Amino acid sequence: MTNSNKSYENILEIKELQTSFFTKEQEVKAVDGVTFALPRGKTLGVVGESGSGKSITSLSILQLIDEPGEIVGGEMIFKGENLLDKTEAEMRKIRGNEISMIFQEPMTSLNPTYTVGQQIGESYKIHQGLGRKEAKQRSIEMLKLVGIPSPEKRVDQYPHELSGGMRQRVMIAMALACNPDLLVADEPTTALDVTIQAQILELMKDLQNRLDMGILLITHDLGVVSESCDYVAVMYCGKIVEYADVKTLFNDPKHPYTVGLLNSIPPYDHDIEGDLPVITGSVPSPADMPTGCRFAPRCPFATELCRNKLPDLVTDENNNQIRCWIYSNEWDGDPEVSVYGQPERTT
Repeated sequence: MTNSNKSYENILEIKELQTSFFTKEQEVKAVDGVTFALPRGKTLGVVGESGSGKSITSLSILQLIDEPGEIVGGEMIFKGENLLDKTEAEMRKIRGNEISMIFQEPMTSLNPTYTVGQQIGESYKIHQGLGRKEAKQRSIEMLKLVGIPSPEKRVDQYPHELSGGMRQRVMIAMALACNPDLLVADEPTTALDVTIQAQILELMKDLQNRLDMGILLITHDLGVVSESCDYVAVMYCGKIVEYADVKTLFNDPKHPYTVGLLNSIPPYDHDIEGDLPVITGSVPSPADMPTGCRFAPRCPFATELCRNKLPDLVTDENNNQIRCWIYSNEWDGDPEVSVYGQPERTT
């Protein structure tokens, strides 16, 4: 059974996590010193463009990094214990039991040769020692819980017999079978239509409230973040560039990259004329990172300081974090700069 100890304020704390991929020529730092905390019972959205390190961060938490990848530094504190101190046998007991994951694409994550009931029931057999008959009954209950109609029929069907939305619900049923303390959801609504997407997100929130679990939501969809998350971590090139509660981030974004992402969202309440604003340039190659701030080549406010020196991730009095020289005493640019039409910066 899952650990019922609820005494930890943060269900997960990531401290200076570093995950690299090694080639014959060099070390490529896919996740480079990532730090954040996820309070129990809350949802943290991790956002950023493709290649920012979001999915590698989530796979690192479950220690599912394949060669030539390797976790080379940092700590991952789950319920007060560092996951990096666990053996592989200990991690197998944690995965699918205390920490579960919804993977990005259900058709590549579900086994086509087993029924959905067999795949959900596997967690009950491994982690709770249930027999085949009892595991099947619990699987039917889980299918009903995630809103799949006729669960007694669906439990004996194979993944290809279900719609995309149903397969995604099966993935959620598998992830929640053992009442985990932490759910890692990597793009859980990718490729689903907006109606099904809304249902899936509402289901996750409802189950979170029932189980008091933390959710780490990996996504590129800021609309999903605004509706579903309590906190947001913005990643760029393997690093966190901004961390804040969701209301603060959407109402008063600080980092120019965050501002660019928000400006690129089409408004819902009026039509726009011309093209949407875009972030110019492209994400640099992980094998050839800029010397200073990694966003500097694309940032309209970049100065020589930005191009030559990497800023630290600084925490303010509200526990929000920002990695940007604009908000430091070392800033050598326009002192009146305002990146989002907000009041001028203060140092």
